[in-house]
Amino acid sequence: MSVTTERKKEVITKFAQKTGDTGSPEVQVAVLSERISNLTKHFEMHVKDNHSRRGLIKMVSQRRGLLDYLKVKDPARYEALIDSLGLRR
Repeated sequence: MSVTTERKKEVITKFAQKTGDTGSPEVQVAVLSERISNLTKHFEMHVKDNHSRRGLIKMVSQRRGLLDYLKVKDPARYEALIDSLGLRR
């Protein structure tokens, strides 16, 4: 199950740096996190769905790359994003 349009708009408006911002690392990581959480729920029911699991691994890798980029460019924004998404425990 993918992210609904309404939920995606909510996530974008919450993490956008300015109006119309969809490309900042914060927005991209937030949308990817939403998709990853939906896929994780999907795998509770469909354990043998290995084709979708590959997509999940690609998304996690893409999110990791964006987070690494943000950590190097602006550590304060990185920490704020991690706290708001609850990624690190």
